[in-house]
Amino acid sequence: MNKVKTITIKIEGMTCASCVNRVERAIKKAEGVKDVYVNLANEQATLSIDSEKFRFNKLKEVISESGYNVIEPKLEDLQYDIFNLKSKEKFHKSKIDFLSSLIFTVPIFTLNMSMMSAELLNFLNLKHYSINYILFILTTLLILISGRKFYIRFIKNLIRFNFDMDSLISIGTASAFIYSSIITFYLDFFPTQSGHNVYFDTTAMIITLVLFGRWLETKAKFKTNQAINELIKIQPQKATVKIGNSEVEININQLKINDIVLVKPGQRIPTDGIVISGFTTVDESIITGESMPVEISVNSKVKSGSMNKTGFIEYKVTSNANDSTLGQIIKLMEQSQSTKAPIQKTADKIASVFVPIVISIAFLTFILWLIFRNDFETALVNSISVLIIACPCALGLAIPTAIIVGIGSAAKNGLLIRNGSSLEIFHKVKVIFFDKTGTLTNKKLKVDSYKASNLTIDEVLSFVVPAEKKSEHPIAEAIIEFAKNFQFKEKKLEEFESKTGLGINAIVDGQKIIIGNSNFIKEAIPKIDESISDSNDFYSKIFVAIQNKLVAIFNVSEEINEEALSVIKKFNDANIKTFILSGDRFETTRYLAEKCKVNAFEAELLPEDKVKIIKKFQDKGLITAFIGDGINDAPSILQADVGIAMGKGADVAILSGDVILLNNNLSNIFKFSKLSKRVDLAIKQNLFCTFIYNIIGIPLAALGLLTPIFAAFAMSMSSVSVVLNSLRLKRTQ
Repeated sequence: MNKVKTITIKIEGMTCASCVNRVERAIKKAEGVKDVYVNLANEQATLSIDSEKFRFNKLKEVISESGYNVIEPKLEDLQYDIFNLKSKEKFHKSKIDFLSSLIFTVPIFTLNMSMMSAELLNFLNLKHYSINYILFILTTLLILISGRKFYIRFIKNLIRFNFDMDSLISIGTASAFIYSSIITFYLDFFPTQSGHNVYFDTTAMIITLVLFGRWLETKAKFKTNQAINELIKIQPQKATVKIGNSEVEININQLKINDIVLVKPGQRIPTDGIVISGFTTVDESIITGESMPVEISVNSKVKSGSMNKTGFIEYKVTSNANDSTLGQIIKLMEQSQSTKAPIQKTADKIASVFVPIVISIAFLTFILWLIFRNDFETALVNSISVLIIACPCALGLAIPTAIIVGIGSAAKNGLLIRNGSSLEIFHKVKVIFFDKTGTLTNKKLKVDSYKASNLTIDEVLSFVVPAEKKSEHPIAEAIIEFAKNFQFKEKKLEEFESKTGLGINAIVDGQKIIIGNSNFIKEAIPKIDESISDSNDFYSKIFVAIQNKLVAIFNVSEEINEEALSVIKKFNDANIKTFILSGDRFETTRYLAEKCKVNAFEAELLPEDKVKIIKKFQDKGLITAFIGDGINDAPSILQADVGIAMGKGADVAILSGDVILLNNNLSNIFKFSKLSKRVDLAIKQNLFCTFIYNIIGIPLAALGLLTPIFAAFAMSMSSVSVVLNSLRLKRTQ
């Protein structure tokens, strides 16, 4: 019996990269845990455990001690359904937190500003102390309703001597609130200070700004989980199983290995298996990305999520729903969601060092002033000044403002940015992977060339077009579109028969017409040249015979994206490695790779194969990007450091992408690279600007040269400078 099992648990309260690291360290201490992977995006931890040694209560205990909450998994196997996420509820809660904070912040800010205007004070018929009382009440309510989670987490972290951005937020806002409260109720406590100046608005503004950022972050997570939900909708929830001579419909989770499943035309295949009866064509583009339907017969493998186009088949189940091809794609997306560094990772690292230093300086300031001046009020004011000027408002704005302005500039250039961190790192990309179908090629098929013998092309089309108009196959559409370039009179269609996966038999104007692939032609005309084959590099060959004589061959291919060649050349010139990852045939992919002059290619890949290749480059320390459009590309889009989705691609791919090319114009990627460089520079400038204020201001505050009023002013100016510097990005075209 295998003692090692994999379980998934849900953990609440994680907000940043440092939270993830803290939880992982805690879980690894629990007995029986062999390995752990924590996913910030959906707040889940996947554990490899020794089932004999593992105790769930002990795990809960160590996680709780770290300041986070564990939700109990299902009792039957300690395994959560990986799709049973509360992301929608969390998204709405974060929105409510922000809006409720904003409701309090608007009057707090307005009243605070009113104290600077005698006319407004007279209009409101209020005294300074009355306004202070109102501000105190409103700010207290804001803290209790919207901001309490920051302080709860800060206290829990403080006990363990852990610090992050929440610690800075709590210290800064609490300092401003406590100081303002003392001014409000004990004005004479600071006889040498300007007692009328309070900073309730500072507390309110910081909490509201941070909650706004958290709402946007939660919204991004919710959108990512929507991509998984889209895949779940694709997978059939029911399957028709053959039991004896009866057909029974059951839930796909009840399917067992070796069950016999029946699939009718127009239905999706619920799980992987091997065909035991029937013949059909299957659209596997959801899995492989290949636009051409695949012929399926006895002993062929079928993949979950594929669409059965024409025939009726029976197949034997070889995997359950979770382990099927589509199930694996969903799992890959789950695992890839949090592999990219969160946008605030840099700020969290800074905070982990900065917070203890600020607290130490503030405490030391208080002690030294108390010892050498024996003045409690001055000591307290100066230490509070240190805490106020160190407030993280500018630090909290340094990255988001640059990202937000950058996102706006990108939108003007046909780029929709869903994950701001992509703006930071795209200019550092060393390897860029392309999907083939729908990215470097258009999904629409075309007749690339033709060869006619015995008859002119007009004469051939006069027989072919009437028959092809009865077919719904993509190749038929390509031939009909091609025929629009010629002048001919259609002949009368008398009989029509479609052979699934092979071609067409028809009688046109009394003549026997055969249109199809090489196998179909050879079967109908045994004496035909044995050298005839179905494909040649990039082409699929369609043969036309009239009265058992071969009269034409059409070479059908996908159209190459007109920007693909120039885009790949520019990447190659910039010493960025270009790579095609495709689920299509080797010959087809090789032809395109040679045509586009990419550095390398891999073909006939499953989604998990693409992810493994990307990981291999990431393990070497290289920054990667992936551009794709299909559902099968979604795990790769998520795995890459920057995932780019074509705007006209599958909804799941779009929901998974960090960046979306709204007009499918690949050349816009270079505008994105230029913008990425400027955003990265702006972020570094913002962080430098933020710490210059602190490096200069904290010593001045500690020496008593900055009162809380000027400390708050300096803090505000650092925020203004950060915003103004970020706004310069608007000039990027």
